[in-house]
Amino acid sequence: MPSVLSRSDAADPDPPRFIDMAADLASFHSCLRSSSRILALVGAGLSASSGLPTFRGAGGLWRNHDAMDLATPDAFASDPSLVWQFYSARRAAALQARPNKAHYALAELARCNSQFLTLTQNVDGLSVRANHPLDQLLHLHGSLFDLKCTSFYCDHSESNNTTHPLTPALANPESHAYIPSADLPHCPQCRTGLLRPGVVWFGEPLPYDVIRAADAFFDQGKVDLILVIGTSGSVYPAASYVDRVRAQNGKVAIFNIDVDDLDSDEESLVGLPDSERMKWVFKGDAAEWVPKALEPIIGKIDLPEESS
Repeated sequence: MPSVLSRSDAADPDPPRFIDMAADLASFHSCLRSSSRILALVGAGLSASSGLPTFRGAGGLWRNHDAMDLATPDAFASDPSLVWQFYSARRAAALQARPNKAHYALAELARCNSQFLTLTQNVDGLSVRANHPLDQLLHLHGSLFDLKCTSFYCDHSESNNTTHPLTPALANPESHAYIPSADLPHCPQCRTGLLRPGVVWFGEPLPYDVIRAADAFFDQGKVDLILVIGTSGSVYPAASYVDRVRAQNGKVAIFNIDVDDLDSDEESLVGLPDSERMKWVFKGDAAEWVPKALEPIIGKIDLPEESS
């Protein structure tokens, strides 16, 4: 396996230090085998190899609108036609995508270890489609395929609705045509309120039942290891889970294409005995690294024929 530069500051009088990734992986495998309670915190980078862009990255513009501006309650209130077309396009893209090896690897780890939990910030439904056990999967930001009524007097909600399009008017969300409210998805229960995607919009709290379930996982005992996959371990509130594991003297493994602190954290360098290592950094495609990292527990992962 090639080595990668871990420190490249030209002003540093010390010679560059390199991480031997084969040795790093072996060290992580030792930690994995000895870890009982494991948490995974995953983000958009997990689904990058499935062809879904990150929300803030290259796919952050849609019809010249900033995607972050459309993901708000105010945007939906002022222009539900535009917001529903945006989310209908995202639903279509997610349905066309296929889970990758990292999705299947995490699902298999859950089946192998009843004390493993995945906290996902993704709304694309790919973990569900990889048959990740649902009682070991918490959606911090909801799902594109959950729906709920916006009427104050109605409590209707539904999960995993993969119907596409939800209404005939949403069959072509790229048409730029204005859609009257009557032709947008309406609640089948009260028949008056508009349905909205069951995702957490900016300015909204994370789901209380999800937070409570995550807290309960910590209350049940020390978390030995957290896998931070396809997401920054420094963006809150999700990053607070990394802090909580570290506060319990648990260990951290990062799998991401972009790793902000690869050069600055001495804990990630090879050289410490395995028992003293507190952190591993695997820079690259999560779909490649995660199955390799989990192989001692889950074995080799092969994609189903329909997903290859």
